[in-house]
Amino acid sequence: MDGHVYGALGQPGVGFLMAIVIGALAGWLAERLTSSDMGLLSNIVMGILGGLLGNFLAMKLHIPIFGFLRNLLSATVGAVIIITVYRAIRGRGATY
Repeated sequence: MDGHVYGALGQPGVGFLMAIVIGALAGWLAERLTSSDMGLLSNIVMGILGGLLGNFLAMKLHIPIFGFLRNLLSATVGAVIIITVYRAIRGRGATY
């Protein structure tokens, strides 16, 4: 990348434990924003995947992502995108 040591979400200072915490919160927020019904494990997985997607998109748009709140926001946006795309592929009847 650019010579920095990167953590779990591709950002400096975000370790494995914080990636799980941010993922759980982002997944829960995305669940509420999309009116989904997921469990804790699904929230964590969606939040972590959303964090990877959100940070990738922010990097492509040249938006700096650092700190807890910005990582949480980018992970939530990414998780909402993932859930929305999943629902579009599965059809309107999917609750996940």
